[in-house]
Amino acid sequence: MSSTTVWIVVGVVGVVTICCKGAGPVLLGRRTLPPRALGVVSLVAPVMLAALVVVQAVGGDHELVVDGPRLAGLGAAALALVRGASLLLVMVVAAVVAAVLRLAF
Repeated sequence: MSSTTVWIVVGVVGVVTICCKGAGPVLLGRRTLPPRALGVVSLVAPVMLAALVVVQAVGGDHELVVDGPRLAGLGAAALALVRGASLLLVMVVAAVVAAVLRLAF
């Protein structure tokens, strides 16, 4: 894939993202969503983040990649989250654990 094609895809995805984000306020105006719909909307971001983490942790080129350093980093990140660490610290902990295990093995 050429770099021009990549930048065209990035631009199109950016425009579509802006359109999707703007669609809610434009279509709903000043109306409020029902409480049940608000509950669903509030869960979209965490679910998307979790999906991205799983894809990055065990996703490969059209296959699952299960290796120790990745999963150990993910486990360390989960433990840091449970302990109440900041998101930046969680990412650093995960990266350091995975890197140390990759160097060791």
